[in-house]
Order: sequence, then structure tokens, then C-alpha cells
Amino acid sequence: MRSGSEEPVPLHEEFIYCCGAATHVLKCGPWTDLSKDESKNLPRLLFMIIPGNPGLAGYYRTFIQALYCGLNQQYPVWVVSHAGHCKPPSGMEMIEDTDIKELEDVFGLNGQVEHKLNFLKKNVSKDIKLVLIAHSIGCYITLEMMKRASELQVLRSVLLFPTIERMAQSPQGKLMTPLLCKLRYALYMPVYLLSFLPEGVKASLVRFALRGMKTCDESSITTSINLFSVDCIANILYMASQEMMKVVERDSTTIKQNLKKLIFYYGTGDSWCPQHYYDEIKMDFPDGDIRLCEKGLRHAFVLDASKEMAAMITDWLQDDLTKL
Repeated sequence: MRSGSEEPVPLHEEFIYCCGAATHVLKCGPWTDLSKDESKNLPRLLFMIIPGNPGLAGYYRTFIQALYCGLNQQYPVWVVSHAGHCKPPSGMEMIEDTDIKELEDVFGLNGQVEHKLNFLKKNVSKDIKLVLIAHSIGCYITLEMMKRASELQVLRSVLLFPTIERMAQSPQGKLMTPLLCKLRYALYMPVYLLSFLPEGVKASLVRFALRGMKTCDESSITTSINLFSVDCIANILYMASQEMMKVVERDSTTIKQNLKKLIFYYGTGDSWCPQHYYDEIKMDFPDGDIRLCEKGLRHAFVLDASKEMAAMITDWLQDDLTKL
């Protein structure tokens, strides 16, 4: 199911308000509006990416383009940023100027779940089937979406490096929890000062920070410049602090109810969801499609392995797509 075409991949970019918060959407393919139920040209299936944290859509640019091509350009592939994780373009505020408050705490973990459900409700026809591809904390959000909105026509959910339990107890969680929950405000001033640097200097700092990688996706460099925005960093760290406190017990009930729709993909050296989390969920759900990475991919695969991951996912879903 791979396309050999070297033609440019159609990519549409939007900045919108969803639940009153600035949201960045990247759409691969010629379909830019999937909300009109009466349209005869709607695709049967939408691939929607639920990002990790930072939830910047730009990190997934190469991934969605590779996935779209791997699917022979037959289905739209969209990625929706987390609420408030993008730097809005000039003239657009982080929060919509309105007297109507659509959602309490939209930047928190619960708010991000409702944000994705609200996006689907307003932008995607209920007749369109969904393949949800989630990364890291996006996996927790996806399971919550399936729990809260059982009417969603989810064909498959692919959960990549899933942080769905005991985040604060993970090796990385033990290191980051004190910083995120007690000291995150101390980071705002340095970020504020760095925000005044020229864009070229910011890009050089990002390249320096990622210097240990043999190959780094160029879109990751440009996207990371958003992290020099105090508003973005504040929302990113606030959500992360809630992850440490709220992602504790695995939602085995929702997993059991949707097991045939789920694919889990764990890493072997992942300090956010260590391998014994994989061993335990594999033991609890022996009939589940629960895989362990054999390629040495990092948790933040979007930095250097987007095309490899997209190729694997298209292979995993071939049987599902041939039955459509």
C-alpha cells in the first residue's frame, strides 16, 4: 500500500479556535472540509493523529505526509494540536475573545480530551469512520475519547509509546514530577528572555539541543521554535503537571471493551513507559494486539523516525483497509 509518486503531498494548514483555544490543524490530502453530511465526495475514513506533549502539530508533519503516501493517497490524514500548544499567527490570540466560556480548564488534561471530541463533532461528519493514531499522552486521551463517546465510529486506535498508567512512577516521571509540579514557574522567566532572540539564533539553539541525533527531521527544528513562547510553554508544562498527578491506574475496563480495535506499541528503552508496563499489560490481555518495538525507536519518534513508523502502521492496517 505504498505510493512511489514523488509529487508534492497536498498539505493544508489551519489555525482555528476549538473550545475557545488556539488550535493548529494540518490536513493531508485534497479534503479540507469533512463536516458536510450531504456531500457525496466525503471519504469513508479519516486518519486522525492525537499528539503527545508537547502537542504541536508541526512535529507530525513528516509523519502524516508519509502515512498519506503509504495509504496510496486514498484517505485524509489530519493532526490536531493540543489546545494552546501552538503559537498563533499574528492577529490571533491564544484564547478567543468571547463572553461565552466553552470549557473549563481547556488546557488541562480533561480539557484536552473534550477539545478533541469537540473538534470531531464540529469538523467531521458522524458517518465517517475513524482511525485514531495516538502518541504518548495522546494514547490516554484516545482511550478517554472512546470511553466518553462510544458513538464514535472508530475502526482502529493505534497507541504508540502509550503513557496510560503510572506516569509519575516511571523513570522519567520520577525525575520530572518535582520539576513540573513544584518548579515549573521558575522556567517561565528564562523562556521569556529567550523569546526575544532572533529566529535564526533560536533555530541554532534547537539544533544544538538535538545534536546527539544522527538525523533530525527538519520540521522538528522549525516546530521547536514555538517552545520559545511563554504562553505555549506555560500550557505545555501545566498539562504535563496534570499528567503526573492524574495518569495513575490503567483503564483496563475501557481497554477490555475495545480490545479488538486497539493496537499497542511499546518501546524497549522508553523511560516514560518502561518495558515491565508492556509485560504486565501483555499478561493481562493475552489476546490483545500488543507489540514491542524491535527497531530501537525512541519515545519521541517524530524527531527522526516518522517515515519508518508510518510504514509500519500502513502494514499493520492493511487487512482492516481491504475490508472497507
